[in-house]
Amino acid sequence: MKIALDAMGGDFAPRAVVEGALLAVREIEGSVTLVGQKDEIIRELSQFDEMGKEKIDIVNASQVIEMKEPITKAIRKSDSSIKVSAELVKRGEADAFVSMGHSGAVMALGMITFGKISGIARPALCAVIPTLKGSAVLIDVGANVDSKPINLVQFAIMGEAFVRIILERENPKVGLLSNGEEDIKGNETTKRTHSLLKDCSINYIGYVEGKDLLLGDTDIIVCDGFTGNVILKMGEGFVELLPKFIMKRALSNSEVVRYLPSIEEFEHLIREKFDYNEYGGAPLLGVKGICIVGHGRSKAKAVKNAIRMAEELVRRDVVNKIEKEFTVNIKLSRSLTN
Repeated sequence: MKIALDAMGGDFAPRAVVEGALLAVREIEGSVTLVGQKDEIIRELSQFDEMGKEKIDIVNASQVIEMKEPITKAIRKSDSSIKVSAELVKRGEADAFVSMGHSGAVMALGMITFGKISGIARPALCAVIPTLKGSAVLIDVGANVDSKPINLVQFAIMGEAFVRIILERENPKVGLLSNGEEDIKGNETTKRTHSLLKDCSINYIGYVEGKDLLLGDTDIIVCDGFTGNVILKMGEGFVELLPKFIMKRALSNSEVVRYLPSIEEFEHLIREKFDYNEYGGAPLLGVKGICIVGHGRSKAKAVKNAIRMAEELVRRDVVNKIEKEFTVNIKLSRSLTN
């Protein structure tokens, strides 16, 4: 198995990406192809010892898509590291591709290069989030700013399949994010989606509120990409805030502080459970290929875990299994899109 990795994407590329690739190949069965400006990649590789380098290949790509470039300009770059990575997968020279770069360009080029799974109107980004009972999936977290009921229904179906295949949960619970649990709550899009989800062959439990996201009673939480992205980034801020806030308050009480770990130990505990680096990236579900979109601020650990996620999705044959899910729900999808 081979994972194509955009070596030029992200705030800390190519150093952090190269380091993450080396960490990954020491843990996974497959290999990694670093895609980008060859001279820079070789220079970064030379800074590390030889362990794992036999499982690293390099494919040159002369262009870099900058993080602030408009998507229309970015996708026209014919030899960008993102586009070349996606094309390696399309040609069968890699099994999946990962990028910490321009998320809009990654999603657009992933969809253009791979095409959509039959029956799916729009792909969605799916993020694994921590909860008190383990983890849950939030979908969509950024691929679609505005979503119609058909989109949200299909996100639910894809998310449900992802949880069964990857998290190995039987009959997972699907909830629709709203501003209350009662049927009368929500806007028109939410209400229509709520009605349609009741007719799907998934374990739909109804509305869930923001306060329920981290409790772990729901396995899949469905929302539009605008809302999901805000939630995800608020969670990242929470990880930064909580250890420092608690220790700051504790330091004012000498009795309490005797029973608390050091701020470094406490921060490690919080990050181990809640940090996005532990999950690596978000898969783009609904396209005919494995595409992992990582955080622009990813360092080596996040890159490593994104590669591990990509390998796991390939090994579990996620694309074909999600496509099969839509044969079960295809009548509903067609009736909604007509």
